[in-house]
Amino acid sequence: MSARRFRSVGVDPATGKEAFVVAQPGGFLEELADAHALKAAAVLATVVGAVLEGGTASDVELAAFVPSLHAALEECVGIMAAGRNGV
Repeated sequence: MSARRFRSVGVDPATGKEAFVVAQPGGFLEELADAHALKAAAVLATVVGAVLEGGTASDVELAAFVPSLHAALEECVGIMAAGRNGV
């Protein structure tokens, strides 16, 4: 990703705290952050899909997913754009 910002690389199992990095484009940490973002987006998509299939969630409950879905989509689009630009 071309934007220099904090990226999550997962949770430290020893402390339970989320680890963030400012990754260099094309580097190992960027690859790790990309993999973490894609895995998190896949899990979120699975959870939201299951809730939608259940058909019993209220509009308020469904709206609670919007910020997380937006963040995951934005992260995935950024990953795709960086790959396309050769960064």
